[in-house]
Amino acid sequence: MDRFLPMTGNLLSEDTWGADNVLPRYIDNGIEDRDWSYWGGNVIRGDDGRYHLFVCGWPENSPRGHMQWPESVVFHAVSDNAAGPFVRRSQIGKGHNPEIFRAKDGRYVLYVIDGRYVADRLEGPWEYGKFEFDARDRRIIEGLSNLSFAPREDGSVVMVCRGGGIWISETGLSPYNQVTHERVYPDVDGRFEDPVIWRDHVQYHLIVNDWLGRIAYYLRSKDGVSWVVDPGEAYAPGIAVHSDGRLEDWFKYERMKVLQDEHGRAIQANFAVIDVLKRDDKPGDRHSSKNISIPLNPGMLLTIVDGEPITADTESIRVRIHAEPSLDPLSDIAIDSLRFGASTEVNFGRGSKPIRTEAVGRDLMVTFAAAGHGITAEEFAPKVIGRTKGGALLHGFARLPTVEYLEPILSPRKPVFHQERDVWQGAVEVRNFGQVASKPASLQITILRDGTPVEVGVAQIPALEPYQKTIVTCACRDLPENHAEVEIAVTVDTPKSTVSRFPGGRGGPSRS
Repeated sequence: MDRFLPMTGNLLSEDTWGADNVLPRYIDNGIEDRDWSYWGGNVIRGDDGRYHLFVCGWPENSPRGHMQWPESVVFHAVSDNAAGPFVRRSQIGKGHNPEIFRAKDGRYVLYVIDGRYVADRLEGPWEYGKFEFDARDRRIIEGLSNLSFAPREDGSVVMVCRGGGIWISETGLSPYNQVTHERVYPDVDGRFEDPVIWRDHVQYHLIVNDWLGRIAYYLRSKDGVSWVVDPGEAYAPGIAVHSDGRLEDWFKYERMKVLQDEHGRAIQANFAVIDVLKRDDKPGDRHSSKNISIPLNPGMLLTIVDGEPITADTESIRVRIHAEPSLDPLSDIAIDSLRFGASTEVNFGRGSKPIRTEAVGRDLMVTFAAAGHGITAEEFAPKVIGRTKGGALLHGFARLPTVEYLEPILSPRKPVFHQERDVWQGAVEVRNFGQVASKPASLQITILRDGTPVEVGVAQIPALEPYQKTIVTCACRDLPENHAEVEIAVTVDTPKSTVSRFPGGRGGPSRS
């Protein structure tokens, strides 16, 4: 949340709709007018150098007020400025909660709830259709709505659904396959919605909103499938602040999306906001909703120079801070403020301290005494936090040189059992959703018997190319008569073991 910067705008006005808590405000920030209520949407920079916002809306005087949202339509709006004001250029069609991304073939894909549009150009024309989803014998967590997408390194796409399940499509338009069996969100009693996922040059990021608690959480991942929760709050009410301290005190912030720079870093957050409870927004009244833009501190570009693993025995760590138009590390940084290490340390003012620096061209090499880094074997992107000499926040993540970021992702379906000459056989379809080939591996089938897991079979998985699948079989022992009704777990042993759990019921190889 410390990354949110003051909002920008030129037209500060009280002569507009809204409760007193959002007046005066920048009416040229994001998109708003008196005739339409806007919601959702994200900004993408086009090849024309302009900023394109895809947002949905409905007439403000609709009979059901804000509850007219199921009848919303999607607009394409454009601005010369990332923060707006955005001016509507065209109406694309029906849809709610849009998000735009690029498929592997370069076409633009515009997601809306229960559908999607596809076009060669941001200006259209747009063709409406639907995604295909394969849950792969897993429970779909809270339904398939409020989806968010992030293109992977090879052009495939990882998607998170509202409930926190992770799905992968080989092209972004080919079927989406569920690869997790439970939500990846924090283990708290939250009412989660509005996930947003993106990838930068270091890692994948995910923010999800607890609408009941009115607080959001931030997670990181090296592959978009396995996630860790970073400590702290991602955002909460009170983040829409002007440079003079004036607050646009919106009642709700939802549908966060990010604008990314050429490195993939998030440089702006866009929110759907409303000034009152949704049900208090009536037709033709002074209340409504809009899309706002809030700049984000993008973070520094960092490189960990030493190629050895960072352990408890490491004595020092060198980190190169790269110069950018917005940062001169040789003159801007308060060196004593820098801390390096795991987020669990540096987010709280701890971590490794700098012991010396040197200039490398326009870049700054900082050597940290390793004590206190807090980096474990599971860490893949440690962090630097500090301040400029003017007191502004500095932060950034860096890849560990010893970590493999592209790994196989072997994902099984639910085993299918059949009997041959009084011997039960188990068949398991396994597919590699990673971006690199896998090596031969093994899997174990476990069934829950009277609350106790019991291994019933072991099978060998051959090497698989990316997105290749196979069916492996094994003889199964101690298979209970009610095996179709009990929970089954499949553990895949690669350099790290992963477990997929399947509820009782029928399963089987996927359709062709």
